[in-house]
Amino acid sequence: MKGIRTDSKNKDFINLVKQLDAYLKITDGDEHDYYNQFNHIDVLKNVVVVYVTNEINLEQGKIAVGCGAIKRFNDTSVELKRMFVSKEQRRKGIAQKVLLELEIWAKELGFKSCVLETGKRQIEAVQFYKNCNYQIIPNYGQYKGMENSICFEKKV
Repeated sequence: MKGIRTDSKNKDFINLVKQLDAYLKITDGDEHDYYNQFNHIDVLKNVVVVYVTNEINLEQGKIAVGCGAIKRFNDTSVELKRMFVSKEQRRKGIAQKVLLELEIWAKELGFKSCVLETGKRQIEAVQFYKNCNYQIIPNYGQYKGMENSICFEKKV
């Protein structure tokens, strides 16, 4: 498993985000269009993509299986965006690898914390962030008043 730092023009990142959007369209239901307007990837300059070796077809080489990004939220915080691990690769430590690399990158850039929003219906994501020591905070910005949203923060 290997992670790389890149940006939103990375083709593997774009393909993983398409998978994420297809998943969210189902889980967010009627609210998907509202949330989706805040997820344009062209503004993301700090992206991590994780690759694994294709065990079945070694000639194919590395396969992109997970991603995430950070963007400036305010003077002291970045916002985590577009965290995703392909379904068949979950529970293998990939999400932790992406998250840790993003937290290190945020710290290197001089930020003190990471904030994020996820949907309450994404039960695995909510539990993942809690397990990674993220604390629930009041919903911020466009997520205020959104019943399905849950926001988190972690000092880095």
